[in-house]
Amino acid sequence: MCAMINITDADIIYAEKILLKENQHFDAERIAFIKNLETIDLQAVPGSGKTTALLAKLVILEKYMPLENNSGILAISHTNAAVDEIRDRIGKFCPKLFSYPNFVGTIQSFVDSFLAIPYYVNYFKEKPFRIDNEIYDEQVERFYNNTNNYGLKTYLDRQNDGLSFLKSIRITTQGELKSYINGKPENFKLKDSTKPTYKALLNFKINLIQKGYLHFDDAYTLAQFHLAIAPKNKTLLQNRFKYVFVDEMQDMDIHQYELLEKLFYDDGNSIAFFQRIGDKNQAIFNGSAKIEEIWDSRENTLYLNGSHRLNAKTAPIVENLALTPNEVVGRNKNQDNSEIDIKPHIIVFDNTTIKDVIPKFSEIITELQENGNIPVQANNSFMAIAWRKENEEADKIGLSDYWNDYSVAGYKKQIDFKVLKDYLLFLDKEKKTLESVRKNILNALLKVMRLENILDKNSRFYSKRKLLQFLKENFTNEYESLKLNIYKWSIAVIKGKSEETFELVKEYIPTFLHLFDKEIARSNDFINNESEINIEDIEILEQTNIYKSGNIVIEIGTIHSAKGQTHTATLYLETFYQGKYESEYLKELFLGEATNRNGVYRKQAMKMSYVGFSRPTHLLCIAIHKDRFDRDLSEINNGIWEVVELE
Repeated sequence: MCAMINITDADIIYAEKILLKENQHFDAERIAFIKNLETIDLQAVPGSGKTTALLAKLVILEKYMPLENNSGILAISHTNAAVDEIRDRIGKFCPKLFSYPNFVGTIQSFVDSFLAIPYYVNYFKEKPFRIDNEIYDEQVERFYNNTNNYGLKTYLDRQNDGLSFLKSIRITTQGELKSYINGKPENFKLKDSTKPTYKALLNFKINLIQKGYLHFDDAYTLAQFHLAIAPKNKTLLQNRFKYVFVDEMQDMDIHQYELLEKLFYDDGNSIAFFQRIGDKNQAIFNGSAKIEEIWDSRENTLYLNGSHRLNAKTAPIVENLALTPNEVVGRNKNQDNSEIDIKPHIIVFDNTTIKDVIPKFSEIITELQENGNIPVQANNSFMAIAWRKENEEADKIGLSDYWNDYSVAGYKKQIDFKVLKDYLLFLDKEKKTLESVRKNILNALLKVMRLENILDKNSRFYSKRKLLQFLKENFTNEYESLKLNIYKWSIAVIKGKSEETFELVKEYIPTFLHLFDKEIARSNDFINNESEINIEDIEILEQTNIYKSGNIVIEIGTIHSAKGQTHTATLYLETFYQGKYESEYLKELFLGEATNRNGVYRKQAMKMSYVGFSRPTHLLCIAIHKDRFDRDLSEINNGIWEVVELE
């Protein structure tokens, strides 16, 4: 099956003008991918510019819209940040791409919009209240604290963490229970499904779904229900989306991968063109590496081997870490087009000098800048990263041993908080807009309503839309007054007057509850308790994860936090995991020998190192303890590695 559109060289030039700097051009590898509109995989090395190549393809396809039979394009990524990047970079050039019949969004938003919610509405005749983990967990906690089922309560109390166990419960399309979405029903802890306890758990889960409280995972179960009762909808989706592009495919979990395969590959029978884009070797997730290779490569696979991030010194090291063989060509050079001639460094430390590792990294950067090997520029980025934050065993090294002050900085972006004040204090720092404050205030009012058990005419909790609709239809004056108040409060919060706004919102709540014939009762603690999170503490935490020396600023974090980033210089701090350190798992790599790829933990170490080692444009440093260096790496090739011993 061949695509109808033929992308031309003129189209490539058009995309280059939008996406690349002046006098920059796509190379042959990228052009081959951009022009290809068949079902393929794209395996791309770190820093290869795969997302830019995908954006070029989307910019060009915009020119050919509307497509044949008014079909559309589906572009999926894993995170909202990745989707925002697509919108920010090409949105103004592609107005059609972001409107019907096309869809650009996360895998979750796609499943919610096209499968889970339509099935739910068809079955329950109403939209789910919320597909959201935080609201779901809130309801689970309420059930856990209030259940009067003695057998179930006893069973949960016997678990290591009864609440966490309850939050993990999922349901299969066969109506069986399991722990977590990719767990197996036969591994569920309740052996006899006829037991009253099992039935109580099953009823609890079904009741939550019926009330419209869905975990993100539940959307995938509903999607499978949808396809089971309406298999023709798979063909409808293939007709709707002629071209399907999935970026960062390696970050998809197995249930997401399998659903996409069922919908758009369809055992090779799909009428849609399905392209999966990513790097298998960067598949790290949920605190470890994905060892099970859920992503089986297509027979038709293209490769982007050239890295515009890595230089010729670091690229061979990264290539040798790849579990899925893929040539890595370091194409990054100095601004004058000369080779970046910086050997990767190993900083050798002992128990007395471990705190000096990060300062030494700073010294090395400073020296290389003074010698002209690392440019001095405003957009330089320096980071020290590690796999494990800390270890329970006192004599085993974690990130916090290199940097005592390390803490998980900031706060998780949330929809719901434990106290009213936090809705006004903690806004999305990247989107501190009136709309973000408005949503927070409405979410706070909805939480008050849930705590006071205020239900709509269908015995369900209100959503923002339903609340405003109810007020508009039944209390017109109060509806207008609330809109005006929210506008004024939002302006005040943006101006930094959160405390004053908090008092005004608190004063308004009794008036608001009176509309529903309610008074403050169960929501009293939520409204009046002080925040458990202190803004000043957060700002201090953020500063403690930074090392500064002169003009050098080094961020300190985990490999997961650095995934997808590009640094000028990266320091990889070895840490202890499952019996060994990275230098022990990977000693053959350092010695230039054939790397042993056997063993689950060795594979995990290789994947974590692959991601960590592939961050820097100029300098890669690795910190290794002297005991392990002397024992395993004393024969290291000094022509490849620069060894710096701390004294």
